[in-house]
Amino acid sequence: MRYYLSYYYILLLSITTTIYGIHLDTNNETSIRESCDIIAKGLLDYYDGTKYGGTIGEFTWPYYWWEAGGAWGGLIDYTAFFENDTLVPLIKQALLYQTGDDLNYIPLNQSTTEGNDDQGFWGIAAMGAAERNFSSPDDEKLSWLGLTQAVFNTMTARWDSDDCNGGLRWQIFQWNTGYDYKNSVSNGCLFHIAARLARFTGNDSYVEWAERVWDWMYGVGLMTEGDWWFVYDGVKIHDNCTAITKYQWTYNQGMMLAGCAYLYNYTEEPKWYNYTMSLLDSAQVFFKNMSDYGYPESSVMYEAACQPSYTCNNDQRSFKAYFSRFLGLTSVLVPDTYPRIHKWLVDSSNAAAGSCSGGSDGVTCGLSWTNWTVGWDTYYGLGEQMSALECIQNLVVKPPLKMSDFEVKPESMPWLGYPKHPENAKSLDLHTKDYGGAGVITAIIGISIIGCFIWLIV
Repeated sequence: MRYYLSYYYILLLSITTTIYGIHLDTNNETSIRESCDIIAKGLLDYYDGTKYGGTIGEFTWPYYWWEAGGAWGGLIDYTAFFENDTLVPLIKQALLYQTGDDLNYIPLNQSTTEGNDDQGFWGIAAMGAAERNFSSPDDEKLSWLGLTQAVFNTMTARWDSDDCNGGLRWQIFQWNTGYDYKNSVSNGCLFHIAARLARFTGNDSYVEWAERVWDWMYGVGLMTEGDWWFVYDGVKIHDNCTAITKYQWTYNQGMMLAGCAYLYNYTEEPKWYNYTMSLLDSAQVFFKNMSDYGYPESSVMYEAACQPSYTCNNDQRSFKAYFSRFLGLTSVLVPDTYPRIHKWLVDSSNAAAGSCSGGSDGVTCGLSWTNWTVGWDTYYGLGEQMSALECIQNLVVKPPLKMSDFEVKPESMPWLGYPKHPENAKSLDLHTKDYGGAGVITAIIGISIIGCFIWLIV
């Protein structure tokens, strides 16, 4: 499929879509809520768990499991910002169904393909549930904090000092493509979760881990400093992590930005403030100035690495969602950032609402928010709905809670996750003694595929 439109088709589309779309007044909370209600409804059209034969917690193909964790994290904020409990049972069911036997978000149906970043995004969702005082699990042995800590514990247990002096690999198991890659999103998830756990619990051991991840990423070259503070995609271990893949993605920048904001809010150390401001200043590369459309004072969010060339894949089409969430969190954790971030979100929200003018319902959201003269760009999907929702709802972002915000003592709140180190937080790292078992599993899978192929031929 060729993703460009002729001039006449653009003109026709701009005319026909003006009768549709979402009306948004960014100065009116009721208008913001009503817009988000429409977009959230469209988001859930992609949910698989309520359909016949579907899996609870997952979204329809081709959306991978990690993106589901991202979607539920955004919907948790949706319920909190607008005090809307309608979706609470659905969200809670999804978060609990996917925890897995060891209660660490490594469910059996994902255990052979799951990566560190996949687990991390579900951990971030659980952390958001704790910070938003989301409805507690019915099982008193479970808590959102405890589930987050289990994710943190298993991720730190996989910290790999044998290659490149540290860092997390992209994949958990060596038979998966990308096991030799150490990427910013996996390590960024660990850094981000550690920072949030530190602020929430007041436990400085999490700060130590956040600093360890930060120092490793900086030391290996995944983060730059100077006039521009960029977060690059990743490194491969075969050359001792010296060749850097220099793609820049919104969610990596946002992940590190918000992590620094959490750490400054908790520790009040100047270095975390300075890191926050430097990463924020460099985030302007993800905002396109709208001078060509007659709005020189406006800048609209876009995925700079793929959107201009129409090459964003299904994963990348959701990145602006997490970036918006992390910007919102930063704006309330470090108030000095609020004016700039809020202006970015206002401009981007107006543009996002304008893109939500497609589909048979007339309110389907598109990928590009910079096509102001066109509206909907014919793209649609889970990522597009998530991105528009999180950008607009973060206009009314609320500060995340921490343990001291609760009136009762932590010891009397087992649902908050005490003890701090839950059981069954086992490492899934594979050492030499595991290679035989891994080979057997790989062989079984291969034989099964061959068998199915022969059966189809016969």
